[in-house]
This record gives sequence, structure tokens and C-alpha cells, in this order.
Amino acid sequence: MMIERYEKNERLSRIVVHNGTIYLCGLTADDKEADTAGQTKQILKTADTLLGKVGADRSKLLFAQIWLKDVQDFDAMNRAWVEWLDGAEPPARATVGASFALPEISVEIQFTAAI
Repeated sequence: MMIERYEKNERLSRIVVHNGTIYLCGLTADDKEADTAGQTKQILKTADTLLGKVGADRSKLLFAQIWLKDVQDFDAMNRAWVEWLDGAEPPARATVGASFALPEISVEIQFTAAI
């Protein structure tokens, strides 16, 4: 059984590949001053980059878990999400409200994809 870990440090691996499945860590935006839609767009761009590093893309998504600081931002996040999918088959998904350790984080997304 082979497990590959990429972009790792002492706390986490940003990408783990096992048995044909890709697991991305929870992603947050670099520019945390952006609103929820802006943070979502940044996260989705990062997901594209990370998936590409292991030979996948958004068409291979299986599942996404989304955490929102303010569930009132659900529609704004969804607009960015649907725009990003751009007609690709949507993955299974769950979205919940959450409090974050850093108050400037508005959204965090974790992905699971196939190779």
C-alpha cells in the first residue's frame, strides 16, 4: 500500500494520494482581507494548482467539505463555486457554519478527488 504526501510540514500534508484517491487539506485564502466570494475564488484557484500537481483537475472531484464563518454568505460562496465548476460535473458536497482560529478566515474548503 503506497501513500504519497506532498507539500508537507510537521503539522500536515497539503496533498495525500492513496489508492487512486487524492485528499487535499483544508484550504483557506492567502488574501484574508477579501470577502467570502473573493476568498472562495482564491481557494478554488489553489485547488486547481494542487490537483494539477498530481495529475488531476476539478472534473475528478468526488467530495468537497465547505466551512463558512457566516452562513449568510452561502449564496456568495455558491456563485463563486458554480462559476468555477464551469459546467463540470459537481462533486458530493456539504457546507456548514464554523468558527475559525483566525477571525479573518471566511471560508475553508477540503477536497477529495480521483486520479
